[in-house]
Formats: sequence, structure tokens, C-alpha cells
Amino acid sequence: MNRRISPATRLILVVAALVGIGVGIGVDRVAFAQQPAIKRTILQRVDDPGNSGYEAVMAIAEIPAGASSGKHFHHGVELAYVLDGSVVIEPAGRAAATVKAGETIKNDSGGVHNAINRGTKPVKILAVYLVEKGKPLAEAVP
Repeated sequence: MNRRISPATRLILVVAALVGIGVGIGVDRVAFAQQPAIKRTILQRVDDPGNSGYEAVMAIAEIPAGASSGKHFHHGVELAYVLDGSVVIEPAGRAAATVKAGETIKNDSGGVHNAINRGTKPVKILAVYLVEKGKPLAEAVP
């Protein structure tokens, strides 16, 4: 049985395929754009009295359920205390560790890491950064 597709049917199939691809791309872009990210709320920032090139920054970091901070580093030391929830810390070159409420985290200056919330509620972390002045608090790593 040799069936031929008419030009009109072929056009409809091509248009339907293009519309489907366009909708798929659009849904993917919207879903990606709405992905939650880490939120840092700066509580205070003070100059380091012993070194004018550094400052201490205290902040609350919040990571929604199922989200991550993405790989990043700080231009100085990060000391953190998990206030609520738990977080998986993935430091580059070392084993991942789960840190729960009431436990602490230390990330060395320039140490690349990722923080992942695998829980069902947001994780809240109190962080103190001793970082170089004028540099971003966190810098993403591709």
C-alpha cells in the first residue's frame, strides 16, 4: 500500500511540529526561570578593624525545598549555623555532608561549594562572612 501525503496535510504536520517545539521551549524557559534560588538577607556589615581591605557580613541564607545555591565561592571565610531544616554541602574535591539544624559549616576562602536543600521545607542558615571589601559576597562558578 503506497499512500501519498498531500501538500496540505504535509503543511499541517510541519506547522503542528513547529508549534509543538515552540510550546516545549516556552514551557522549559518558564520552568527554568521560576526555579527557586538562594536568598541572602544581609543583617549587618562592618569593617574589619584589623584590616581595612576586609569586612564582616552577617546574613540569613534561605534555600527553598528542592533548590540549591549552585556552585559558588566567597572572597573570604564563611562561618555558618543552620537555624532550621538541613542542607547538603558539596565542597569541591571532598565528600558531601548533610548539616542539620543546630550544626555549623565552615567554607574556606575561595573554596568552591554547593548547598542543596533536599528537604520538604526551606532551610535557613545564619552566616558570617569575613570577605574582601568591594567583592561580591558570593561568586558563581560555571
